[in-house]
Amino acid sequence: MATEKQPGNQPEPNEKLEKVFDGEQETEAWVIHGLLESAGIESIVRSRDTQQEVFPVGGVMVLVRQEQADEARQLIEEYREDAAKDPEFSEEPPAAV
Repeated sequence: MATEKQPGNQPEPNEKLEKVFDGEQETEAWVIHGLLESAGIESIVRSRDTQQEVFPVGGVMVLVRQEQADEARQLIEEYREDAAKDPEFSEEPPAAV
């Protein structure tokens, strides 16, 4: 499964990029990527094992331009807070009827 995608106007790998998300689930990284892209923040989803040639570790990260990192982190935090309030995403079992 390819985890690095760079169409059109996304950040170039040689730009100063900053990690704003690091996780085990590729699907979660793509959700974060979509969230950032919808807010006008270009991002790259990259597999962690492409960063480490010795003892590769699974997982994925989302990178953005350094100057957009603070805004990206704020959006991710707001997204997580909203998800935590939504009973559909709650880890607690539903109340018995």
